[in-house]
Amino acid sequence: MSDDAPRQEDADSPLHRARPSPQARFSPIWIVPIVALAIGAWLVWDNYRSRGPQITLTIANAEGIEAGSTLIKTRNVEVGRVEQMHLSEDLTSAVITARMSPDSEPMLVEDSRFWVVKPRVGREGISGLGTVLSGAYIQLEPGQSEVEARRFEVSDQPPVAPAGADGLRINLVSQLGNSLRVGDPVTYQGYTVGRVEEATFDAATRRMQHRIFIKAPYDTLVTDSTRFWSASGVDLRLDSEGFRVNVESLEALLGGGVTFGVPEDLPLGQQVEPDATFRLYADEDDARQGTFNRYLEFVLLVDDSVRGLSRGAPVEFRGVRVGTVAAVPWNFTAEQPAGRSGFAIPVLIRIEPQRLGIENREVDIEEWRTRYERFFDLGLRATLKSGNLLTGAMFVDLNFQRELEGEYEPLTFAEQRVFPTTSGGFALIESQITELLAKLNDLEVEPLLEGLDRNLQSSEAMLAEVRTLSASLRELIEDPGTREVPANLNATLAELRDTLEGVSPESAAYQQLVGAVERLERLMRDLQPVARTLSDNPRALLFDSLDAEDPVPRAPRE
Repeated sequence: MSDDAPRQEDADSPLHRARPSPQARFSPIWIVPIVALAIGAWLVWDNYRSRGPQITLTIANAEGIEAGSTLIKTRNVEVGRVEQMHLSEDLTSAVITARMSPDSEPMLVEDSRFWVVKPRVGREGISGLGTVLSGAYIQLEPGQSEVEARRFEVSDQPPVAPAGADGLRINLVSQLGNSLRVGDPVTYQGYTVGRVEEATFDAATRRMQHRIFIKAPYDTLVTDSTRFWSASGVDLRLDSEGFRVNVESLEALLGGGVTFGVPEDLPLGQQVEPDATFRLYADEDDARQGTFNRYLEFVLLVDDSVRGLSRGAPVEFRGVRVGTVAAVPWNFTAEQPAGRSGFAIPVLIRIEPQRLGIENREVDIEEWRTRYERFFDLGLRATLKSGNLLTGAMFVDLNFQRELEGEYEPLTFAEQRVFPTTSGGFALIESQITELLAKLNDLEVEPLLEGLDRNLQSSEAMLAEVRTLSASLRELIEDPGTREVPANLNATLAELRDTLEGVSPESAAYQQLVGAVERLERLMRDLQPVARTLSDNPRALLFDSLDAEDPVPRAPRE
């Protein structure tokens, strides 16, 4: 049998006759897997389309965030979930990959903000207690921009004010090393009207940069005349102007803050635009000082001690403040003016004409400089005086001294005009005491002490004599005879009393004495004619008659 015979038999076999042709090989059974594959592809596409956008979040510390479980919420509604977390390439932050819901895509714009919600205890109270059991979550606050974004920064602190809130955002610049932090209050007359949103330090300018938000309607209080200063809670001062205490709100008392206002002598001004920049002053007095931006500078060359004089001390004219001490000392190593004896302490002061109630008018500094030059010729001088005996704080007092009128000679120190000074107050008293001590030191004390020793010896001798006399006097007093003296004296007085009673008008002796006096009086009356006759003619005592002739002497008859 040839080789072609088996082939013919194979071709004629039933199996060979049942094999389909190439055009008829597709079977309807393939429709099932194709439909299943299409359904799976559609499900995959539908799942991909319904998953929503994917975003990337960067956070400094991923504490409390877990991949696959931490939610992203808006108004407590879930809008996304954290899928993955890994460290950044520079290892300074954590990078979070999150899947958002499809309906959240309009909220993913460039000014949207994310922050972590977790339990917090702060000055404003306790927040986030609901996350104690459920765990921390990420809060999304939709922005107002129309520019889409897929990368965001996550803050560890909630924002101070929501995006688009009515109010005013401004910038504060200061050189203060204060402790202002995000969330600190901004107060006006003790009432909280805003918060600090940002606080950064610019190393290039060495200044603190703060951004604050003041909510409406209080944003109208901020004008171009407004001054901002740090509120430390309690401002306690004891200086040359006395004892002062200023207390802010309780929140500022606990954590500090910022307060603002318009100085009473300035106009209210015009309302400022957003993002305006203001200076942050240390306190209210410093802010008030900042309004005096037109001033004259002079140097005081003080020969006395400047202990107690500090920067910011007042410069007064008869009790009215006209300036401020700017620096103590100032340019200490500069060369002293020629013609001065000794070494003086340079003190820089500022004369501020705006303190005299002319803040709203233009100040001509050169006119004021000429005016003070004329005052110097009239005897205007500066003197350091004590403003507070308790603290020893001093201030600069300006006054006219007429005895120095015309003695002013213009001087300059480090290219700054010198304000003439005189010693006064405690410095003058100190110099006088020094002179007195010098005179006392020149006294010869030894002769004085020797004389004083001799006087003390004489005093001791005299005291000894006094003691002896006292002892003799005591013996005399204690003598029995001396003790009987009072009794004898009493007896003598009794006898004298009896004697005086014997010559009383009712006694016989008194009556006899009166009778004798009466008889003597009658006798005197009887003798008066005889005395008168003898007074007129003394010979009447010898002759009987005054009319007879004088007898003629005769010789006796024989």
